Amino acid sequence: MTHVAIEPLFHHAGLTEAVARLIHVEFWQESGGMTVADLVSHLRKTHDPARLPLCLIALHEGELAGTINLIDNDDRQRTHLHPWLAALVVVPALRGSGIGTRLVRALLDEAKRLGFAAVYFGTDGPGFYTRLGAQVHEQVSSDFFIMRFDPQAGAFDCVIPVAPQ
Repeated sequence: MTHVAIEPLFHHAGLTEAVARLIHVEFWQESGGMTVADLVSHLRKTHDPARLPLCLIALHEGELAGTINLIDNDDRQRTHLHPWLAALVVVPALRGSGIGTRLVRALLDEAKRLGFAAVYFGTDGPGFYTRLGAQVHEQVSSDFFIMRFDPQAGAFDCVIPVAPQ
């Protein structure tokens, strides 16, 4: 893979709507709920690197390749758990190339920088995250898990093969 840059969205504000559309198609298009406009509004709040919410994007050859967010909470029943990794999406053509791994690692570096002891998230696909060092915090159902990274402990710091650059 050629060069991939991971940067805060606020450095590329012109991509805000494209990021919102990427998230919408992946998570909301089929189920309703958040609109692209809702997501744009949320993403415009990611302008301060010293506080939540944060949004990172991956740029591959200058084009949007993926995104990941760090938000206060993503579960109304578990408001005591924060912050949350949310909306990890890699464009379909680049999945499996290591971009998702790089986005997760960069987000955990940001969480560590901000002093968070844990980062939570919900997923129906825990395998990808366990390979990066995440632990199951709670099994909600047979196919949905609340998971946790411990950035301060470096639990995510493992060797993952990444496509050559």
